[in-house]
Amino acid sequence: MADSTLYPGFKNPLLGAPRKTLPKHVAMVGAGTIGPDIGYYLKAALPDIKLTLIDVVEKPLEAAKARYEGYAGKAVQKGKMKQEAADKILANIVYTTNYDDIADAELVIEAATESIPLKKKIFGMIEDRVAADAVITSNTSSIPAAVIFSDMKHPERTTVTHFFAPAWRNPAVEVITWAKGDRWVVDYLRWLFAATGKTPVVTADVMCFMLDRIFDNWCNEAALLLPEATSKQIDTVAEKYVYAGPFFVLNMANGNPIIVETNERQMEESPAYKPANVFNSVDRWITKKPGEKTEMTAGQQELVNDRLLGILYSQSLDVVAREIGTPEDLDLGCALALGFRKGPLELAGELGYDEIKRIMERLDKERHGLPGLSVIDQLPGMIDFKQYILVDRLEDVILITIRRPAQMNALTDRVTDEILSVLKQYEGDASVAGFVVTGYGTRAFCAGADIGRFPEMLGDTAASAQYARDCSRLLVHIDQMKKPVVAAVNGMALGGGAELAMRCHALVATPRAMFQFPEITLGILPGIGGLVIPYRKWPQAAAKFTAMLARGDRMSAKEAQQLGVVAALEEDYEKLVQLAVAKVRELKGMVPLSLPETVDIPPEAVVDQEAAGMDGTPLSKEAVGIILTAIRGGVKAPSLAAALEVGYKAFGEIAATPAAKEGIGSFLNGKKPDFSGM
Repeated sequence: MADSTLYPGFKNPLLGAPRKTLPKHVAMVGAGTIGPDIGYYLKAALPDIKLTLIDVVEKPLEAAKARYEGYAGKAVQKGKMKQEAADKILANIVYTTNYDDIADAELVIEAATESIPLKKKIFGMIEDRVAADAVITSNTSSIPAAVIFSDMKHPERTTVTHFFAPAWRNPAVEVITWAKGDRWVVDYLRWLFAATGKTPVVTADVMCFMLDRIFDNWCNEAALLLPEATSKQIDTVAEKYVYAGPFFVLNMANGNPIIVETNERQMEESPAYKPANVFNSVDRWITKKPGEKTEMTAGQQELVNDRLLGILYSQSLDVVAREIGTPEDLDLGCALALGFRKGPLELAGELGYDEIKRIMERLDKERHGLPGLSVIDQLPGMIDFKQYILVDRLEDVILITIRRPAQMNALTDRVTDEILSVLKQYEGDASVAGFVVTGYGTRAFCAGADIGRFPEMLGDTAASAQYARDCSRLLVHIDQMKKPVVAAVNGMALGGGAELAMRCHALVATPRAMFQFPEITLGILPGIGGLVIPYRKWPQAAAKFTAMLARGDRMSAKEAQQLGVVAALEEDYEKLVQLAVAKVRELKGMVPLSLPETVDIPPEAVVDQEAAGMDGTPLSKEAVGIILTAIRGGVKAPSLAAALEVGYKAFGEIAATPAAKEGIGSFLNGKKPDFSGM
């Protein structure tokens, strides 16, 4: 139900032609804490735009200018940005106290103090000056759109866009759908934010929307626990679920007044939301750095754990039951915006219904009046959702979008199984011609695969080979399908992502797409078909594939097209998907594709190479040797199945080498591997 209410159209925000183009002039109202950061994000993503930053006094404008120069200067100093790019970001920014300077702005975002009278006054001044088709939004964290925009002459072009600190790099943003706002505004903003590197989620127009209901009450509950445990102890328990405890975060964000303000607003729903009195007497909390441990009794630990989880599930169940947000957006938003290690619903699946019910019953006894317990029986249905993929239907074609933006859409066992479940669900449906697989956003199709359980298997040849077989289940299924699967490669396709793309029945890509097998730089190899499939599908590109596998060379989209790997290139995301859909229809009735049982490639396509990467970095001679031997064995294998088995066994063999131990160990510890003598 929430899907149709919050997402009546496409779930992938880059689908569907937007009503407006990218803005040329954006105005930010409010130069305090978060406003300048929102502006910097937009200017960094769209450096050619004009940015007008407006405030009622000069001092915060001067501070914002210094902040921008600091952000850009630091990026240049760290080698993340060239000076020319920094200069472009800092150019064409207007710092002003005159509202007339925003007259031709196409998008205006207000980020002033959380005062309803002040915001209404500001929006009146904005509306009197900007064009009738300008989009106007508020960055409020708690005030419903219906309250803020109640005096507007044209509320249909307004909504709330709630960013999270630090807004210039935190990827999450809530976009609010509300009764008087036109749906095209929501869809346009979703498209704009996704195209510029954010991850928008849609929520209903309620007090505190979705994610602040989680965060603010999490922090308030922590404060209410202070008579029973210290702030250090509470943060220690919380870090089991978040990367930084509530008191540490409150200190960083100077968040005490915000918690008081938002929870007082929520008291309209229940007096149980009353903010802790201690917020009125404390400016800074005594806490600790994340990861530092603090001694506490078992009783203290149990109490704090139950109460923190209790408030988390009180709010999470309420959000889903009231259709404030979807289960997948709730989990993703908690991870991206709030720093949760796992989404609440994913965690609930691990803890189990009985444990969540016990925790909720305890919360109801100790903190009666909070929501959640009355809908606990809905929990099994709430946790049954596609966590990491979006599924859209384009007439007779199913579009599967891998959505793990923080991990550049990398594969996991759950991602694999979610994609596989959709293929199985629709492959027998006569109304479905086939499938398109793509990645979320504009950066990555799929940046490989999370190493998952593999580190535990290092040194165990048989277990590692079986692991590779198990991880191949999706790709082997694609091999056997009677309906086409086309990859719309919208960015980087690395490792397992390249294997997935190349296993599809056809590929289309953006000109910025890139293919790479970087596994050798970690002392391992692509074990789910990368050693086999490319040579059978595109033998003319055998020499290039060998360089990719044994050296980590990259293949650009243009080169992939020239070699016949990619069928066509298209810059625009939506047109790329349309191209993939057309390819699905073209291939209807022609799959499974007939791959040669054996393949002939020139001997010079697989030759012994110096153990060095594309940049000259030393690699493991042993690992390179295993890869080259496996390539030759796969090419000569009497069948595709036998060739794939060569790849699985090679993965098992390389997992037992010192190079694999060094490469994976270094990766997990954030170090560069040293393959000397290997």
